[in-house]
Amino acid sequence: MGPASGSVTARYLVYFQYLGTDFNGVAAVRGSQRAVGVLNYLEEAAKRLNSVVPVRFTISSRTDAGVHALSNAAHLDVQRRSGQPPFSPEVLAEALNAHVRHPAIRVLQAFRVPSDFHARHAATSRTYLYRLVTGCHRPDQLSVFERNRCWPLRADCLDVDAMQEAAQHLLGTHDFRAFQSAGSPTTSSVRTLRRASVSPDPGSPFVLAQEKRLRFWNLEFESRSFLYRQVRRMTAVLVAVGLGALRPAQVKVILESRDPLGRHQTRVAPAHGLFLKSVLYENLGFTTWKPQRTPRSPTEVRAANTAQPLDPAQLCRHVGLLPPTGLHLPKAPTCLGTCYGWTEGKRFEHQEGNIHAAFGSVFTEN
Repeated sequence: MGPASGSVTARYLVYFQYLGTDFNGVAAVRGSQRAVGVLNYLEEAAKRLNSVVPVRFTISSRTDAGVHALSNAAHLDVQRRSGQPPFSPEVLAEALNAHVRHPAIRVLQAFRVPSDFHARHAATSRTYLYRLVTGCHRPDQLSVFERNRCWPLRADCLDVDAMQEAAQHLLGTHDFRAFQSAGSPTTSSVRTLRRASVSPDPGSPFVLAQEKRLRFWNLEFESRSFLYRQVRRMTAVLVAVGLGALRPAQVKVILESRDPLGRHQTRVAPAHGLFLKSVLYENLGFTTWKPQRTPRSPTEVRAANTAQPLDPAQLCRHVGLLPPTGLHLPKAPTCLGTCYGWTEGKRFEHQEGNIHAAFGSVFTEN
């Protein structure tokens, strides 16, 4: 039997985030009793929308088991029964959050999009973040709140200048076959890497004063699209440069070899240090979700806020990137719009004041 006469189908773009530790990747796993993907939970939550046709999520970016996402994206169609208007994007996002049955998944925001919009094909930029920590000689030296969220290295330091020099060889349009793992469905291995950066992280809020030997580092890569495991393989090679196992010039040789089975490029960085940071679209008539780079000073924060007006509701709710037992705030924070988060294990809600957030978002202090 076909859909009810007069029913209306609405397409939505949904941004969502997750800690990937418990999942077999983002894609839904069909017919398995043990493996489960992020979309298994989201599609189960979407059943409560009572769509005439079952809701299926078409994701922008596939992530492997153990990989996290600060902001992934997907489109979905909801067909309501005759006489029922489409859900507003706000109601859709709230309904999915209310019914998703895993604490490591959260819907950030939803938008109405044209019926021919495609979350994967329409994306114009994807940015991945890889987190490293040096000085971690034993696994138990890393905070329990940082485990499975970074790659711990025994070395006390990295040659960051050499890593940055090596990263320059990867910029631009190249055949990245040397950094592609088997199993990729793509027919072309040519990609354009717009940005590759290596920078110190200001520090983890979960590291105690006596653990300051631990230093955190961020690697970021931006492109319209990436090959299967390309980011993790590029990260492994850059780390080898930072540890002195490779020279920066050798990265260019590896790239030009187009050999994915070469001696130095077969290593893949662990999945748990990788985060899909953002997926961007253009010409949709609205500003899509984009996590903000963490400014280095209150002055830079004010300049950024003056130059680029931001949606305070989006920024404030970004605090939810941290787990419920996470961020400790020494004094009651305030924000520009209604904000929800956790402090000392308790949920808080407040309004008015400065923007604050965590994990790569704009923040200020009183």
